[in-house]
Amino acid sequence: MLSRLPLPATARGHTVPARYRAARRSGVGRAHIAALDGLRGFAVAAVLLFHAGHLPGGFLGVDLFFVLSGYLITGLLLGEAKGRGRIALAVFWGRRARRLLPALVCVVVMAVAATWAWGSTAQVRFALDDMPWVGAQAVNWHYIAEQVGYWHASDTRVFAHLWSIGVEWQFYLAWPLLVVAVAGRGRCGERLVASLAGAGALVSLALTVSLGAAVDTTRAYEGTDTRGAALLLGALAATAPVRNLVRRVPRRAADVVCLFLGCALAVAWAVTEGETAPLLFQGGLFLHSLAAAVLIVLMAQVPGTWAARITGSRVPQGLGELSYSLYLWHWPVYLLLLPRLSALGDWGATVVAIAVSLVAAAVTKRFIEDPVRFRLGWARGRRGVIAMVAVALAGAILWAAVPEPVSGAGTVDISQLE
Repeated sequence: MLSRLPLPATARGHTVPARYRAARRSGVGRAHIAALDGLRGFAVAAVLLFHAGHLPGGFLGVDLFFVLSGYLITGLLLGEAKGRGRIALAVFWGRRARRLLPALVCVVVMAVAATWAWGSTAQVRFALDDMPWVGAQAVNWHYIAEQVGYWHASDTRVFAHLWSIGVEWQFYLAWPLLVVAVAGRGRCGERLVASLAGAGALVSLALTVSLGAAVDTTRAYEGTDTRGAALLLGALAATAPVRNLVRRVPRRAADVVCLFLGCALAVAWAVTEGETAPLLFQGGLFLHSLAAAVLIVLMAQVPGTWAARITGSRVPQGLGELSYSLYLWHWPVYLLLLPRLSALGDWGATVVAIAVSLVAAAVTKRFIEDPVRFRLGWARGRRGVIAMVAVALAGAILWAAVPEPVSGAGTVDISQLE
C-alpha cells in the first residue's frame, strides 16, 4: 500500500521579505503568489494520496514541486540581479537554509526517535544508515549507489521521501552560480539564463531517456541530472523572454490553456502507473514538467484569470503553505502509523494518517519554520552560521548515540501487525 517532497511560501500576517519584493520588480509572481501556493497544495495532496495507494500517478506532484521551485528561485535571483545589480550568494544560501533546515532537522530527530520506539529493527538500522546522507543533502545519490529501488524498496526507509529534498538542495547550490555568471551581462543576461536553462533541460531529457531504459529506473528517477529538467523548465519560465511572451496572451485564452493543462495533469496523476508506464522515462516526465511550467507562468503573468483565482482559493492555498512540513512529516507518519490502523480500512487509515501529518506540519510551521524564517535575529548572519554548525554537531552526536538495534529488543516488527 505504501510507495513514496517544496517550497517557499509567504507567511500570513508577516511583512513581505525583501527577496519577494525583488522578485516582484522582475515581474515574477507579482500578482498570483496565492495561485502558486494553491498549486503546491494540489501537488502535496497528490503525493499524499499516492503514498497511501489511492492515486497511481500522484508521484508526479513531485515534478510540479520541482518546476515551481525552479521558477520561484530563478525569479528571486533575477529580481535581485536587476534590483541591486548583483546577487549575494551567501545571503541567498542563508535564506534557503533558514527556509528549509529547521523543519527538516525537527522531522529527522523526531522520526529517528519514533522509529526507535515503534519501528522494526530494519527500519531503525536503515534510518541510522541514511541519516548522515540526509544531513549532507545527498540521500538520493546514496540510494542510487546502494541500489535501493525507489518503486519497491521504500517501505523500510523512513527517509525515502527525502531524495527530492536532496535534489532541490543540489540545484540551489549549482544553479545560482551559473545565474551569477551570466545574469549581470546587461540586456542579454536573462536571455543567456534562458538559453542555459533550455539547453540544460534538453540535456537532462537525453540522460533520462538513456538511463530510463534500465531494468531498475531508480537512477533515472532520483538522479539530480535527470530530474534537473523539471527545475530548469521552471527556471526557463521565470526569464524575461518567456515572461514577456506570456504577458501578451489574452486572459480568456490563458484560462482555456490553463483549464486544458490542469485537466491534462489531473488525468496523468490518475492513470500513470509509475515505472510500468511505457513512456514515463521516454519523454513523459519531461512533457509533464513542460505542461506544469506553462501552467505556472500563465497563472503568474496573466492577471485576473479564473484559473489563478480558483487555484489560489483558501483551501488549496492553505494546504500549499503547509506543503513543505507536510511533505516532510507524511512519510514517517505513514510508515509507522498506517500498519497499525488496518482495522479502519484503507481510506479510514489514510484519513487518520493525513490528519496526524497535518497537525504535525501546522505545529512545525507555527513554532519552528516561521519564527526562524521571519522573526529570530540569531538565525541570520554569523550567528546563523554558528547555529547551523551547532545543529550539525548535535545531529552527529544523536547519530552516534543511538545504538544499533538488536532484533527483538526495543523495536516492534510492524510486519507482524498487518
